[in-house]
Amino acid sequence: MSAAKPMGFTEEEWEEISSDVPTEEEPVLQKWLEGREALIAQENKQRSDASFRKNLSPIARRACAIVERIRDEEKKTVWTPQLEDSLARQAENITVHPGMMFSLSKERMESTKLWRVVRRMPKGALLHAHMDAMVDFDFLFDVLLDTPGMHLMAERALSDPSALEKSVLKFQFFKKDRTDANIWGDGYQSMAPVLVTHAADTFPDGGRKGFLKWLLSRSTISRTEAVEQHHGVDHVWLKLSSCFRVVNSIIHYEPIYRRFLRRLMSLLKADGINYAELRFSWSLDYYRQDSEVPEGDYTAMMDVLDEEVKRFQASEEGKGFWGMRTIWATIRARERRDIIQDMDNCITTKLTHPHLIAGYDLVGQEDLGRSHRSLLPEIMWFRKQCAQEKVNLPFFFHAGECLGTGSETDHNLFDVILHGTRRIGHGFSLYKHPLLIDLVKEKRIMIESCPISNEVLRLCGSVMSHPLPALLARGVACCLNNDDPAMLGQDTAGSTHDYWQALQGWENLGLAGLGSLAENSIRWAAFEDQTQQEWDRDIREASLGSGLKARRLQEWAVEWERFCMWIVDEFGDEEK
Repeated sequence: MSAAKPMGFTEEEWEEISSDVPTEEEPVLQKWLEGREALIAQENKQRSDASFRKNLSPIARRACAIVERIRDEEKKTVWTPQLEDSLARQAENITVHPGMMFSLSKERMESTKLWRVVRRMPKGALLHAHMDAMVDFDFLFDVLLDTPGMHLMAERALSDPSALEKSVLKFQFFKKDRTDANIWGDGYQSMAPVLVTHAADTFPDGGRKGFLKWLLSRSTISRTEAVEQHHGVDHVWLKLSSCFRVVNSIIHYEPIYRRFLRRLMSLLKADGINYAELRFSWSLDYYRQDSEVPEGDYTAMMDVLDEEVKRFQASEEGKGFWGMRTIWATIRARERRDIIQDMDNCITTKLTHPHLIAGYDLVGQEDLGRSHRSLLPEIMWFRKQCAQEKVNLPFFFHAGECLGTGSETDHNLFDVILHGTRRIGHGFSLYKHPLLIDLVKEKRIMIESCPISNEVLRLCGSVMSHPLPALLARGVACCLNNDDPAMLGQDTAGSTHDYWQALQGWENLGLAGLGSLAENSIRWAAFEDQTQQEWDRDIREASLGSGLKARRLQEWAVEWERFCMWIVDEFGDEEK
């Protein structure tokens, strides 16, 4: 038996065969490629940003092309596999899994050309953020130490690692300075106040500098906590909840609250944000200046918010700032009486400060809190009370901030749509529900997406695996938000990190896609109280309407064109 011929072409055979392989210039391949491009174009017509892209000005189109070039260059020269390897080696014993890049690459991100572009971009409105988690803690802690009479109290002595990590903390003003107790020693009595500057200076591990490092660890999800794979969603949520409990009592004292608000609006304006709606979940624990007794209602707190917004708008720095409103947000894990009481407080405060409360929400981890199905009696009671008191409190519900499919938490999406929510916070699991996607489009409900929050809180490994591109491709209106930036790692009230992640992470978004998301934030903002008919009309008419929202959209369009011109002037020469 003769030996079989070895596999593989000889040079002569390959020369003959290769001459039969068609080139891309041949008509049959050209026809195929035309069909391919037509199919892609047909799908792109369904995108939620298709109309925005179609109506770009020539300058905006050129700016988009420039930004695409910058993005592609930096993907090759900055975000290389070698960089990921080096970050992994520097990650302080963190197990780095594919795509887990935000917490590890924040500094590098902020040094890129793309960052300069996105930072400069007019971003419209911030529609999903929680008030207490907005301002950088270096600033807030300096204010805390600088405010006379502020004291620290703890549930137990902060004398061991467990107490330092987990003990309940509270900050409060007292007229008389108290320095007798040693909060760091075993003899400390529960909730005995200690002047915060004294506590900081006597911190056993490094004095004031060590104290600030420790307080920051109690107020933020650290880089290590953000990427440790063996800690799941529930663990990270527990840490986030504890951060809010620490920070709340710092901010809820009038002198600190005023400086907090000024800093917040300054940061927003500097980031290209002219308006914000902040989720507001405060208990009755607000203290007026020099008072040791908390207020019995929300009047004083709302008055301060009103005063500081007007003060900022009247300043040179605040020129063009449209304002801030709150969305009253009840903690969903509470018992029925507490939830009903908070709902009643919301209605009462809406009656006294109608222009400061845009709507109502239920917040907190969906998986461990009560579902919307469970909360149906309370929600129906609330709707009835609103009707009786003749107050306009539309719903802007969180829903679908979960990994489950078909679970009770996942089904919150069905409930909030049935309740007539005007926007959905997160909507992370919506992409799994084709019927609900159709309903959201039909009812013009917008998704308030928070990519970095979803990454840090374990819903996805990185922006690359985030479901927002799937929603955009299906034509769902969305906007970008930062959720809890001071606690989650962005360390600023602005949204540039989330915008940058989306632009760098999703190839088919581009600057035009970012522009559409920013425009949506204005189109779906609750600048004023509106009936459902007025709300639907203004969203439908957009910048062609005659009301306040249309004027805001027109103002943003002017800013957008100026921004695109800046890109062309700043980076256009690099094309040559």
